[in-house]
Amino acid sequence: MASLNLEGIKGTQLEWLKNDQIRPYVFVREDMRVQDPGSNFNLSWFPDMPLWFNPLQMDKVSYANQILNMERRAFHSVNMAMPRWVFYDCAIMPGFVAGFAHRTATLPLEMQVALGGKSQQEWTPISLFIIIPTMRDGEWFAHNLTSINSLLNSEDRWYALGFLTKCFGLWYANIKTCCGATQWTSPALRLHTQYGAFEVLTAFTPSHDYAHTITYRVKVDPHYWESYFLKKPIDNFEKLYESTGFIVEPKDEQSLIQLQRKIENHEGPFFLSPMEIRAKAKGESLSVYRPRVLKKI
Repeated sequence: MASLNLEGIKGTQLEWLKNDQIRPYVFVREDMRVQDPGSNFNLSWFPDMPLWFNPLQMDKVSYANQILNMERRAFHSVNMAMPRWVFYDCAIMPGFVAGFAHRTATLPLEMQVALGGKSQQEWTPISLFIIIPTMRDGEWFAHNLTSINSLLNSEDRWYALGFLTKCFGLWYANIKTCCGATQWTSPALRLHTQYGAFEVLTAFTPSHDYAHTITYRVKVDPHYWESYFLKKPIDNFEKLYESTGFIVEPKDEQSLIQLQRKIENHEGPFFLSPMEIRAKAKGESLSVYRPRVLKKI
């Protein structure tokens, strides 16, 4: 695909991405560093050489502490902060941890306040994306996505920081298939549907702490990323997918269970429209789609 020119998007809202005080980082043990990073997609949004920190080195615990501090502050109110052992067992050892960092010496005051003070380290993480490989070949699970934006007043937030954090992780680690889980009425649903064709794996998930969780699978496609920034429809979505006539009600448990039964009865696969989700308020009814059967010529 042609590389998208970010300079023309939203005027100067993405100027922060070119600031030399901000760098993407990877927090990955040495023997799991990505070979040929960023080689799957023709994208020139990010530098080829991010900061690298080895989480197995004792002296790098300060960076882990900073990541966990930001994550805890972001998720404390919904009681979903990540325990330290989960970070080590489920992210550091088997997975890939990445995000953006700001040089601490020039860290904006509002970010210092949001994080509870200024660290003594050279770099301060301001976003986090964790992705874990699954047993299915080529498939990864997105475990956590966090940015400091959730701790800032709206006027202080950096445009698309969370979205670009996930873009960077998927691009750098050469991820082709990404699964994940979020809640139907969470604002995160609007974001996670913008990375590729969005398949619903579960609509009602009682094994989760929150049964109204949607589990999804995305075939990573940067064309969707372009559409997110340009706010235009996904090319060929209507040609590739058709409405099933079923409308899911995110706030109605019986509606979620009804869609879940359809999934379990192998009536799918089912997909959601990223354009529809982007256009509606969270919790509004959503159309359910299936792949069109393309006629052979």
